[in-house]
Amino acid sequence: MIRTDGRQPGALRQMSITKSFMKNAHGSVLIEWGNTRVLCTAMFEAGVPPFVNEETNGWLTAEYSMLPGSTPQRKRRPGIKPDGRSTEISRLIGRALRSVFDFTAIAGYTIHIDCDVIEADGGTRTASITGAYVALRQCIDKMLAMEVIDATPLKSGVAAVSCGIVNDTALLDLCYIEDSMAQADANVVMSHDGGIIEVQATGEKRPIRPDELNTLLNYAKDGIDTMKLMQQEACED
Repeated sequence: MIRTDGRQPGALRQMSITKSFMKNAHGSVLIEWGNTRVLCTAMFEAGVPPFVNEETNGWLTAEYSMLPGSTPQRKRRPGIKPDGRSTEISRLIGRALRSVFDFTAIAGYTIHIDCDVIEADGGTRTASITGAYVALRQCIDKMLAMEVIDATPLKSGVAAVSCGIVNDTALLDLCYIEDSMAQADANVVMSHDGGIIEVQATGEKRPIRPDELNTLLNYAKDGIDTMKLMQQEACED
């Protein structure tokens, strides 16, 4: 299958990560992934939710939204009724980052992750997770420098990528056109040490065969290995 941008089936779109994109945030990243662009910020504050013991634990929470001009048809801002898709993705981002986090290291503090989609062309949730990790690392470094905490709470890194079946072909990192044509799609979240954090796979137009799922997971692992190096390079800048 010839892809719209000429990529091979297992190839990622071009990606760049710009750290310290915002002056006021404790950690901030602009991640550009193909034509998708997401602004990710991380900020800490004293205090924890009621269900957390502030003497022994901290907390991390995430919010995701799409700006009105991020899609060809204006995306309405959320009103009184929550946007179900945004809520689902917010929870995914939070789960992904919490899976590699030691909350005893930030006892009494909450870290807020915000991911705002500036431009959407597929893979916004995976770009959000990937960028949010770099913003979180920057926030943690600031907490350490300010002596708010004594040790990093991060046990590993996190990255995510989309993949799917288009015209009976397994593809990595779907753009919007490919995603709209996909017979099945998946989002894969992994830790930097190779562990699977979450796999969301759906056969929208037909079931995914086991051999196809294996191909998608292999593509995802190779893609995340590449992304991990980019994240680490951004964190060291």
